[in-house]
Amino acid sequence: MKIEHLKRREGTVGNNRLTKAYDKMQNLIDALGNRDLPSDELISINERIQSINAFTGSEKELTKTLKNTYDDILKQIEKNLKLVSKHHFRQLWMVYGMLAGVVFSSLSSSFGIIGIGFSGGMGISIGMLIGIMIGANLDQQAEKNGAQLEV
Repeated sequence: MKIEHLKRREGTVGNNRLTKAYDKMQNLIDALGNRDLPSDELISINERIQSINAFTGSEKELTKTLKNTYDDILKQIEKNLKLVSKHHFRQLWMVYGMLAGVVFSSLSSSFGIIGIGFSGGMGISIGMLIGIMIGANLDQQAEKNGAQLEV
């Protein structure tokens, strides 16, 4: 079984947002098409593509539907197949690092853990840097294991 073809709506060439959403979705479909996916995943993905192909709403609604479907498919394959997009972990761990930096800087300034303490911006920066480093390492591991999609 193969992944369905995404059909572009006619007359949408001038809409840049819609064109970008179509291109992004097509890149995901192409990346998934190069992999051996279980039939239940293929059926689910094909149903989503068929619903996009049959969509009759406005261009704005179609753009939103394309973006939501893209996100839903990525979440589904991450959860079920442990496949992630490029820089997935870097983005995720950057947020975790920023959160840890905020917590650390507020604790150090409140309780005087380091004497003078960190300012809020410095804690966020250090946390973000550490988070990016951890995430980049996890992205490299995912790429080595073949669990990273080219999207």
